[in-house]
Amino acid sequence: MLQYLRQEFPAAAAIDGQLSPVIGGRKAAELALRRVDPLAYGRSRNFLKGAVTQLSPYIRHGLLGLAELKQWLIDQKRPWRDQEKLISELAWRDFWQRVWQQFGNGIWQNIEELKTGYSAESYSDSLPLDLRNGETKLACIDAFQRQLVNTGWLHNHARLWLAAYVVHWRRLRWQIGARWFLQHLIDADPASNNLSWQWVASCFSAKPYVFNRANLEKYAGDSFCRSCAMVNSCPFDGSYEQIQEQLFIPIQPNLDKLNANKLQVKSSNSTNHNSINYNSTIYSLSKEKLAKPLLWIHQESLGPANPLWRAWPQAPGLFVFDRGCIEHGQIGLKRLGFIYESLLELPLVLRNGDPVVEIQAFAKRCGCDGVLTQAPLDPHLKRIIAALQQQLPVVEVACEPFVDLPSPPQLQRFTKFWKLAEPLLREQFINE
Repeated sequence: MLQYLRQEFPAAAAIDGQLSPVIGGRKAAELALRRVDPLAYGRSRNFLKGAVTQLSPYIRHGLLGLAELKQWLIDQKRPWRDQEKLISELAWRDFWQRVWQQFGNGIWQNIEELKTGYSAESYSDSLPLDLRNGETKLACIDAFQRQLVNTGWLHNHARLWLAAYVVHWRRLRWQIGARWFLQHLIDADPASNNLSWQWVASCFSAKPYVFNRANLEKYAGDSFCRSCAMVNSCPFDGSYEQIQEQLFIPIQPNLDKLNANKLQVKSSNSTNHNSINYNSTIYSLSKEKLAKPLLWIHQESLGPANPLWRAWPQAPGLFVFDRGCIEHGQIGLKRLGFIYESLLELPLVLRNGDPVVEIQAFAKRCGCDGVLTQAPLDPHLKRIIAALQQQLPVVEVACEPFVDLPSPPQLQRFTKFWKLAEPLLREQFINE
């Protein structure tokens, strides 16, 4: 398989020529899910050797759905307090997706002003070679780089530490780091990735995220420090106050700008309280519109959470590796390998090229009168749908929501979103 993928995707192989040890597919997702211990997760998730779920690659590609995971937790019949932390982390992902749905490609721009005292223009636009190659001489940072490149996965705490180093210690634009992560991560979710980088950078949070050596040693142990060439001149030594004083310029909050940001978020909210276009009548609508549909399966919809499999089990299915997107986005082979492994479990035809051209040609060959697809979040996938609609009817089918909200959520901070979502989620656990 590796040789085939290298030949089929030479640009990806040039970035990252090996496969990830994390296996793709629904079977692997179910195996990973069976290993999840919500109570242990809540107690130890911040430790690098803690009981983390490692479900993110499967959630990212629709192999496990957020609503499905919620129901799995409900079926465990455990007390809410034992599962609350894991539920809240799933809610974070739902929150990020709603923000992405609202802002689209705007998640590549600063949502708010930076709170570091520096202008956005003062940050560098290029990733230094010592960072890219893991040669900073800082044992922890270089280890995180190696894990990112060699496995395609990083513990969330390591992602935050590495992001903070990139943005605050090296003064690089967060977009540079975000693109670097998306090249290598097999769970490359632009919503969770970009908005987490913005949270670290302080353009989607109240203050910049930093760490110190004590925090690193608490959650990662002392193995990095013991082997570090910079142990006696560690840039992370010191209290949080000392590090903030070294890294940032004190600023007075500009209330006018903060209020403007909040108003911008509020005014761009859609009328749909759930942001994502959920529609319980979509199955009947799709069957009325299309007599012989083609199922277009994309990178967000590789598992049974995709409602298309239930609505049209006999329809021909197609997945297209988007060659232009792969080359333009500089996506590495590890993620493509994960997707390919997942696709091998599905009754699909695979193509590599321009999705619009390939879908139109396949639909014509199969005598299909339109296209059915899971409603995507990615603006690029939405543009493909818009192009297809010039020639074919396209019906978008939405997944079951993680949580139904009775009123528009406030998306400028997770705490406000959680205040609205938490009682509804808690009630579901109590009533089941």
